[in-house]
Amino acid sequence: MKLSQFAVIIVLVAAACFLGGYKLSAHTGTEPGYFGAVEAAGYGGGGDKIEGVSDEMNDYYKSLQQE
Repeated sequence: MKLSQFAVIIVLVAAACFLGGYKLSAHTGTEPGYFGAVEAAGYGGGGDKIEGVSDEMNDYYKSLQQE
């Protein structure tokens, strides 16, 4: 097989994989802002009060940070 044919096949396979992954990720159901939520173990989480968490759980999270 010629090198140019091999290169074309590699580019086509890479493009198909990228587009397939992109299309699949659009249907996973992950909502915007999910990874910004503290309870989702994502990025972010600064501040004293965690939104969407009861005061009891908020105190528990603070106690874990102090240890």
